[in-house]
Amino acid sequence: MSENSERKGDVLILRPEEGRNFWQPVPANGHISVRVAPGFVNVETPFSIGTQTLPPQGYVREHAHPVHDEVLHFISGKGTAVVEGVEYDALPGTTIFVGRNRKHKFINTSTDQDLHWLWFIQPNGLEDFFEEIGRPMEAGQPDPTPFARPDDVLEIERRTAFVAAKPE
Repeated sequence: MSENSERKGDVLILRPEEGRNFWQPVPANGHISVRVAPGFVNVETPFSIGTQTLPPQGYVREHAHPVHDEVLHFISGKGTAVVEGVEYDALPGTTIFVGRNRKHKFINTSTDQDLHWLWFIQPNGLEDFFEEIGRPMEAGQPDPTPFARPDDVLEIERRTAFVAAKPE
């Protein structure tokens, strides 16, 4: 048996209230829960995974990731995903793969329901962006949204997981 086949990887179990959770600024508002990232466990190939929740009428502005592949799986609510200028329904059960340098945007089209999805990105970096632009979510504290993005958001984008874009 080779040395690699005997080596075991980490195990991580997170309960719903665990993870690294952050309120997000405008225009998205809502919140992020980072569930797995290299800072949590040792991974052979760097990636991160988490969830995002957008309140009614919130949106994730158009952006692209320079060297990252991203998968989004919509869990609840209804919205629109715009990938390379083409609109798709973002309904529960819909999965979208967005390869590197593909522009994409997500919009909660509902007036009364959150849009909630699971995201996976490889290599990682998105979790750092969410932490740097967001505010920590703590149990029992009220939703602080809306609040502005940091003044240095383009620099944060450049060094985390984004192709720098003009702020909206």
